[in-house]
Amino acid sequence: MNDKIAVIGAGMMGGAIVKSLLKSGYSGKITAVDIQPERLKEQEKLGASVSTDNRKAAADADVIFICVKPNNVENVLKQINNEVKGKLVISIAATVPLKFLKKFVPDAKIVRIMPNVAALVQASYTAYCCGENVTQKDKEKVKSLLNRMGVCEEVDEKYMDAITALTGSGPGYISIIIEALMYAGLKVGLPRNVALYGAAQTVLGTGKLVLDLQEHPAKVKDMVTTPGGTTIEAIYELEGSSIRQSLMRAVEEAAKKSQRIREALGVNSE
Repeated sequence: MNDKIAVIGAGMMGGAIVKSLLKSGYSGKITAVDIQPERLKEQEKLGASVSTDNRKAAADADVIFICVKPNNVENVLKQINNEVKGKLVISIAATVPLKFLKKFVPDAKIVRIMPNVAALVQASYTAYCCGENVTQKDKEKVKSLLNRMGVCEEVDEKYMDAITALTGSGPGYISIIIEALMYAGLKVGLPRNVALYGAAQTVLGTGKLVLDLQEHPAKVKDMVTTPGGTTIEAIYELEGSSIRQSLMRAVEEAAKKSQRIREALGVNSE
């Protein structure tokens, strides 16, 4: 696959997408676009073309990623409307539904995605949903691109607020858990580098166990819990805390916030 790609918006997520595609060895031309030239320096060093002209970049591209904040999406789409007819336009804008995107680029093939910042290390979980005119061939192209950033899964659009709250924001929650485990390691006398590396790798390894074994997390928990052992003592303490409820409430509140942001933008999800 060597389609020319434009990534409009080179902030945290747009930059992560550019870097991930470049790291994966993507053979097509990748252009990072931003109105702030200083944001483009790192992408240029990595091998991307750069531009500050949305229209020109969209005109020259076969696939266009829209990586701007939700309140800037309408503006960008109006700018590039004439340049994206018949092309794939992939939006990462949280809360902004396909129907709203379609209003401003009616002749484009629109895909809405929710990646996360783990795309930087090609380990993102990216959910996506597609407009009605996106063909099976288009979907295969989208999957090929998204799989270069980690793994991807097509979902019904009605789940996108929940996906945003769970996996889009998820690295923030897991970072708190890793930090807490690191401090726990310090409390029991570990050197800082050992505590941090051990905590992060343990979280990574546990996720891989769940995915590779295709087991419920409780099964993994049982694998390391022996009668009268150290793990059951720790689990007893955790079960007496509110950690489960706190994580569930966090995701629930993030999903509600996603809905409120859309309402504030005056965007109808229907």
